[in-house]
Amino acid sequence: MAEIVQHRIEERIPELEQLERVGLFTKKEYEINVLELIKKRRAHIHYQFKKEEIEFPVIHRINSVFRRATNKWKDDVQLWLSHVAFCKKWATKGQISKVFSAMLAIHPDKPALWIMAAKNELEDRNSSESARHLFLRALRFHPDNKKVYQEYFRMELLHCEKLRKQKKELEKAEMDLVSFSPEILSGKLAEVVYRDATGKIKEAEFVISLLNIAAIFDFTKELQDFILQDLQANYTEDSLTWDFMAKRELEAPGAGEELQTAKGRASDINRREERCCQVYEEAVKSLSTEPMWTCYVAFCLERLKRKTNVQELKEKVMLQRAHDSSLLKEEYYKNWILLSSGDVEGAASVAMAATQRYSQSVSVWSLSLRTLMQLGSGDVGRLFQEALTHVNPKVHRTLPLWQLQVQWSVANQSPEETEAVFKRGLLSAVAVVAMEMKERYLDWSYSTGGYKKCRKTFTSLQENRPLSKAFFTRMIEIEKEQETPKMNNLRDYYERALQEFGTSDDDLWLHYIQEELGAFGQPENCGKIHWRAMKFLEGESVERFTSKYTLLQTGHL
Repeated sequence: MAEIVQHRIEERIPELEQLERVGLFTKKEYEINVLELIKKRRAHIHYQFKKEEIEFPVIHRINSVFRRATNKWKDDVQLWLSHVAFCKKWATKGQISKVFSAMLAIHPDKPALWIMAAKNELEDRNSSESARHLFLRALRFHPDNKKVYQEYFRMELLHCEKLRKQKKELEKAEMDLVSFSPEILSGKLAEVVYRDATGKIKEAEFVISLLNIAAIFDFTKELQDFILQDLQANYTEDSLTWDFMAKRELEAPGAGEELQTAKGRASDINRREERCCQVYEEAVKSLSTEPMWTCYVAFCLERLKRKTNVQELKEKVMLQRAHDSSLLKEEYYKNWILLSSGDVEGAASVAMAATQRYSQSVSVWSLSLRTLMQLGSGDVGRLFQEALTHVNPKVHRTLPLWQLQVQWSVANQSPEETEAVFKRGLLSAVAVVAMEMKERYLDWSYSTGGYKKCRKTFTSLQENRPLSKAFFTRMIEIEKEQETPKMNNLRDYYERALQEFGTSDDDLWLHYIQEELGAFGQPENCGKIHWRAMKFLEGESVERFTSKYTLLQTGHL
């Protein structure tokens, strides 16, 4: 083994001698980013000779190292790609094909590698035949892969474009050295790929993606027409087909003279939008599904944002029609309410309609209740109860509804009614709701009844689990806000909190110690608290506490 290593080292000697002789490198610098430095220094001293004796052996050796590495770690795709990148950078294009060939033999299950290899053949080696061969091989392994078909389709169109340019150049030079097939020049090979692809993948979205690729090229009108006919004939059961056809009307060319004036342009936009709407109308008649209505509504709202033909589109009452068909998506009710903001009764009606359609949705109930709260509706209290009855707390997060109800009750109801809301929340089977209600109840008691009521509320709730750390820390804050805080009360709050969170919350112990070190505390208690903390804390929290306690003792915390 040692002899092999020595042999590898000695292989480097001839290049080193050449580098020293021409003044590019010293011994110490050899093979430290060697090729990059050679390139830079050649440019600096304008020396472009002896590449065969300097760079080429280094490149050959690095390729050899990559080959040995990829033989040993065949599954490392990144290693293969690093070899490809090296070959590209140092213009060893002949080597790249071999690398790709070896890589694909190991990783035929990765479509992206086949596409990369084919693109390399087409773009770097200018070999459309090799690229086509690779795509055909890729399709044997991945017969239903959309991306492979899309890139194969694009490759055939690029090849066709290149041939057309060649023909044009030859005609300019009045040379007739090569005969070009009219079928190939018109994109027939791409059409063959399209037929094969759509025979296996029957999806409107896929067909539209191929049509969009064809639209990039200026010689594909016949091909585009063929794809459009296929789309309209075989994919009318898909909402994407109708959506695509409708939006094409916006791109239709207008009359040249009319577009010269602002009024003419506005008139042209109106006509285009009207044609779009006609297609959508036909679509929802023949395909009345939620995705189809979603496409229509999304189009109308998008044009409303552009403020093109606002009133005309509003009058179409798409949202109402989609709702009447029970096919309006949840998120569009918010848009509907916003559009109805000038009409109090209309907005309230939409809010109620939304809750009937999506009675299990917390977001819909929240939106509708906020709307009714802003409108000053008298039914809000009843609707909160209805919302909490309909929404299953085990499936959906009901906390936003409780938070909203508390907010509304505090602002609009008597203290007795608000307290009743809190008490209902405390009984919730959902832990996060019960804990949040305790915290808010404590705050509300303090703001409405002062310290005495707050302390009474705390005392009544401190044994009712589940409990949150925030519940105790808020009571500690309230105690410290008093003119003369009672240290015994603070100790009680900390001790009760530590019963719940003392095994994991190192910060709570530390704050307790800091409290004893404060103006109202007794520093001699800190040692006992520290001993208890070390006894009760578990796992990583012990290390965190020790570190922070040390910082506290040294005055760095």
